[in-house]
Parts: sequence; C-alpha cells; structure tokens
Amino acid sequence: MKLYTDEEMLMLSGVQHYAVCPRQWGLSYVGMQWEDNRLTAEGTLLHSRVDNPRTRRRNASPVVTLRGLRLASHTLGVSGIADAVELTPFPGAPHGKEALINSRKFTALPIEYKRGKRKTNDCDRLQVTAQAMILEEMLGISIEKGAVFYWEERLREYFDITPQLRTDVRRMFFHMHEMMRGGIIPAAQKKPCCRSCSLIDLCIPAISGKSVDKYLEKILAPTDD
Repeated sequence: MKLYTDEEMLMLSGVQHYAVCPRQWGLSYVGMQWEDNRLTAEGTLLHSRVDNPRTRRRNASPVVTLRGLRLASHTLGVSGIADAVELTPFPGAPHGKEALINSRKFTALPIEYKRGKRKTNDCDRLQVTAQAMILEEMLGISIEKGAVFYWEERLREYFDITPQLRTDVRRMFFHMHEMMRGGIIPAAQKKPCCRSCSLIDLCIPAISGKSVDKYLEKILAPTDD
C-alpha cells in the first residue's frame, strides 16, 4: 500500500470543490488561484464559528461534540479539519465500531456544516465520507453514518456511508494526486453552477492549456502597453 509523504498531502477541504468541478479544484489547489464572493465569505464566517477546537459541548447530553478536529491520512494522502465529530457513549457497540477513549466506548458521527441548501448531487456527502474514512484510520473503528448541517435550511441531513461513496472518494483522491503531480488543470466546461462560482472570471473564457506553467504564462504574459 502506498503511503503519501507530508509534502504530498492534499487539503481535505478540496474534496467538495473537486466533486462539484475538477477545474475549480485545479485552479484553486494546483494553480493557486482564488477569488472570494459573497457565498464563499459567508461560508468562511460560518466555519469560523463552528471550527473552534476549544468547544466541547454537551448541553446536559451524554454526547460529546469535538469541533475543529485535525485529521490526517497517509494512505489517502489528505489532511484537514473536521467541522464537528459527535461521540456518543455506546457500551454495547459491536467490536470494531467503537472508539475507546478514557476506558469508555463511543461511536463517532462526522458532521459537516454548509451555508446553503441540500444538493441533488453527493458533493457534500463525499466530503463527510472522506472525513469518516480518515477517522476510521486514525481511531481503528468503523463509521457507518455521517451528517451535513445546512445553515440556510437549519436542517441536519443524515446519510449512510455506503461502499459506493467510499469507492468514489478513493477514486477522487487518486485523480487529485495525479493532477497535483502533473500540474494539470482540466479544460473549462460551462455548467449551471458556474454562475455562483467565485472563480468564474478566472475560469471563463476557457484556458486552452492544461498545465500550470502554460496557464500562468498566459495570464502573466507582458502586454504591449
């Protein structure tokens, strides 16, 4: 099994970006191009509120919520921060499905916070699935469910972490690592989601070259002025 070095680690936050648009991920994480708009600014503000690692809320509940938990997997080659992980005491949990912390058994539920509404695709669920896979590697447990909280709807959506979602996550990371190593930025494809993308001015009109060098050479070329 290949193990990635610290220098090869990808950012966990890029999973959702890649799932929505591989070119968006390529521009942001390979080409290091980024622009904020209202939607990204609101998302940053939301995460600044929920990613506080000092917060350990219980609210008279046996459930312990860990926020801003740092995650890393050298088998997937990715690291980042989980918005929240709920630890629920479960003394009767089947062996392998529980985390043993201070001699107590807990089951873990990763939760991602999103500013908008539920989506028809799996982009948010893929990000949570990646978090679950990393937690499984770190804690030696099995995680069967995840959740996404949608701020605009004030709704928490629970879902099963299926074998297909796990396969999709592994496939995505494989292609992301290939793109990063090769300096590849996919060609632009106009989609309905382009209207809300903060990178639309950088992305469209399409850049013909696929490598970072050619892309940067084009936008940084001197003019005749």
